[in-house]
Order: sequence, then structure tokens, then C-alpha cells
Amino acid sequence: MARTARWGRSAWDWAWSHRGWSGFTLGICAGLALAVLFSVVRPLVSDGDALETGDLVILSGKDESANGQRQALIDQWNALHPQNKARIEELPGSSDSQHSEMVARAQSGRPGVDIYNLDVTWTAEFADAGYIQPLDESTVDIDGFLASPLATCRYEGDLWGLPFNTDAGLLYYRTDLVKHPPASWAQLTAIAEEQLGRRDKPPQLVAGYTGQLSDYEGLTVNALEAIWSADGDVVDSGGDVVVDSPDAKRGLSRLTPSNPQLVLAESRQYDEAASAQAFRDGKVVFMRNWPVAYRSLEASSRDDGGAGRAFPFGVTTLPGPSVLGGQNLAVAAGTDKPRAAQALSEFLTSPRSQQILFERGGFAATREIVYRDEEVTRKYRYALTLLSAIRQARPRPVTPYYAGFSEEFRGVIRQAMDAEGQLPADATDRLTDALNGHRR
Repeated sequence: MARTARWGRSAWDWAWSHRGWSGFTLGICAGLALAVLFSVVRPLVSDGDALETGDLVILSGKDESANGQRQALIDQWNALHPQNKARIEELPGSSDSQHSEMVARAQSGRPGVDIYNLDVTWTAEFADAGYIQPLDESTVDIDGFLASPLATCRYEGDLWGLPFNTDAGLLYYRTDLVKHPPASWAQLTAIAEEQLGRRDKPPQLVAGYTGQLSDYEGLTVNALEAIWSADGDVVDSGGDVVVDSPDAKRGLSRLTPSNPQLVLAESRQYDEAASAQAFRDGKVVFMRNWPVAYRSLEASSRDDGGAGRAFPFGVTTLPGPSVLGGQNLAVAAGTDKPRAAQALSEFLTSPRSQQILFERGGFAATREIVYRDEEVTRKYRYALTLLSAIRQARPRPVTPYYAGFSEEFRGVIRQAMDAEGQLPADATDRLTDALNGHRR
């Protein structure tokens, strides 16, 4: 296998790490780096174990990186590999519609997809159904990947992909109202109640906390995190549904408190954008959201023209483990260019590519070394907090039937929220059936 991603400490990487030098000196280094890179990479892909020739197609959702950095990486790959030019075919719509389209393409048996860019929760489904092929670990270097994102690429003992980007939820808070960010749900509740009880509280402040509780994957994520924060679980390590345990019920009650001021009531209609707007408008003290919200909030906090919108804020880890997010690159079972597809996946997940995706695009890197870079920590002040959150993050239940399980779980949670936190009597049976692919 030609290992385009295993360059070690290349000239480019060396020049990149010395960005503090003058522009002239760095320009020379970068020029030399590119010359060395072309001289090193081309022989790697033209030896006796050469890549199959032909174009490569990555089927993916929309590129939400800043300034289209995924495409920028594809352009670099194409410059280095004219015999294997790649393109990203973006699917429109929501995550659910993208999943449906990917499954339909995989089931059709038609050629045309070489790599699937899968949500981390879809890896088991695509592996179990035979839509993707496992990687030979003797031909791919997995050193340097963060353990949690890499674990989402495994199923039934095999490695089915490489982690393209990762994600973890963060707790956003108002620094003008919160002196010390909370480390537990009890502290969060105490701070929120104190701020809401002030006679001089800001007039727009009406609740302590908001998250994403509308009926989509965001509700699954928020409910899991609430349950985990109370040391409960939904599916234990043995694969049994344990949502009716006292700890799980206690965690769930945090989304349906007896004091309606703690969780903003409108959160039940909120997704990520709506909850960020409520936080930006000063309605709440705390917000659970993904790191992508940081950029828009930071921009609005500098917006002097937006009356009532500019405010100071900070981020910390959630009061409990976050759900682990992200996407994995997996080689399609039907591709006639498996070596080339794996080489492209390695290129896109290499340390240098991960640096570009985070520093220039804002995507959370899957390699720890990127979080230690001075430019990254300068540009993204939350980088080390995010790294801590990723290390503590937990995957959603691993099952080939995850989409159906998540839908059933949301139904159970919404019923519980309507019943002041009381789970429906058949919750465990319904979730057990869904976990195993049996829908009622």
C-alpha cells in the first residue's frame, strides 16, 4: 500500500511548525517544502504497489468548515495525484436525509462512490450491511489519533475508517454573570437560581439554561448528556437498556425541572442555531452547544451595532461527559480503487491536513498534536477546553440500527418530558427492540 499520509516529519511540517519566522524566510521554507513534498510523494504512489488510476468520489454532507477547507485539501491532493483526481459530492438537506441518500446509493450497487463521509453513529450500520470495507491495519498508520474518535471507526473488532473530524459539546456561560464556571449540575443550578433571583438582573434574562430539545438528533444528544451527568446510562457496557435506573431518571429530570425557570421552556423547539440566538439575546445564563457556535457568538460579541447583543462569554466543559460527535471516512465496498481511496483517506486525516481543517476551517481535529499548536490555541481560545471535552466524551450507543434507536429514544424522552420526567412504562422494552432492529 502506498502510504501518502505517512510522511513523518516532512519539510512542509517542519516549515509549518516554524511560522514565527519572517514571511520571507517562511516563504523560502514553504517553497522548499513543496519541492520536497512533490519529490517524496510521487515515488510513493508509483512504486510496485501503485494506486489504481481513476477519479475518486467522496459522498458527504455539506462542508461547514470556514472558507471551504475540505475542498482546499482536495485541491492539494489533486495537484499531487493527477492520476487520482478527487471530488466531493455534497448531499443537501438534513443529516437524516443525507443518511437516507447514502444508504440508497450503497444499496443500489451502482458504482460512483469511493469514500463515504459518515457520521460517527453510522459506521456500525454501514459496516454491518457490507456497504464499506475494513482497512488492513498493517497498511495504515493510526498513531497520533485521539483514542475516542478512532474508537468510533471500529466495529466487531475491525477498523472501518479513519476519523475525519471530531466534536464535543461545551458549556457556554455569561462571564458578566458567572465568576467561576460550574463543574457540576448542582453548581450550575445554584448559579442560575442566584442570578435569576437578583433584583437587578438583566431584564431579558428569563431562565438559567438552554440546549437543543427539539425532536431531532439534538434531543438524543442532550438527553444522553443529562443522564450521564447523573452517573446514569441508557445502554450499559453489556448492551442492556438501563434507562429506568434511579440515576438515569435523576439525570432526565434535569431537562424537566419542577422550577420552569431553570431550563428555558422554548428549548423544546430549539436546535443549535435557535439556542445560540437565545443565548446571544441574553435570555439565559448557560447554554449547551457545539464548538461551531463559538465563532458566531464571538462575531456578535464584537458587533457594536447590535444593541443588546454584544456581551462577554466563555466556555468550559459540560457538567458531565459530552456526546462524541464527528465524521469518519470509510472506503466504499463497491469501489474499484480501494488502495487509492485509502490513500486519499489517509491524506485527509494526516497531521498536516488536520492542522489545516482546524486552524483555517474550525473543524475539531482528530489528532492531539494539532491542539498543541500555538497558532491554533491563539486563534481558538477554547482549543484546550475542547481537547479535554473530547477526551471525556462518550459515544452514542453502538448499533447497526442506530437511526431507528435514536428515533425511538426521542419518542420516549418527549413522553417523559410531557409527564414531568416520568418514563413511559414500556420504555425499556421499546428501546431494547429498537437497539436490536425491531420496531414496534
